[in-house]
Amino acid sequence: MTRFAKSALAALISLCTPLAAPLGITRVVQAADLGVYTEDDGSVCGETWVLSKITHRFSYQVHHVPHLPDVAITDFRDIRQHRYQQASEEWPIGRHYCRATVSLSDGRDRSIFYLIEEGQGFASIGDNVEFCVSGFDRWMVYNGLCRVLR
Repeated sequence: MTRFAKSALAALISLCTPLAAPLGITRVVQAADLGVYTEDDGSVCGETWVLSKITHRFSYQVHHVPHLPDVAITDFRDIRQHRYQQASEEWPIGRHYCRATVSLSDGRDRSIFYLIEEGQGFASIGDNVEFCVSGFDRWMVYNGLCRVLR
């Protein structure tokens, strides 16, 4: 076998961990994750890309879900992380549970709860963000009062 074929076979087999050890292959293949979180600092909750993604997806939601008021998020305040679940063997996906207060274009303030899942973006690249604005979960996706994300 060529060196490339051996390398490709090693990468493929290392994905199937039970097969890797008996064959003597010890090389580890890691997912392409753009974010590496080593401690629970909570700063990811207020990052610009997170707030922009929420703002954009909220705008899409109010325009495509029937009977929601036509409002937009104008500001985020009191952003804080209230729980962090570090990735481990038992829980392979690290999760940041965040909450904040959003100001809407109609002048009202609402609570928002959101979850940042490490390495769960499109094709497992980057992070995924799920959110729930109080009073805007018309189809109860996150249970009553956004309980799933609290």
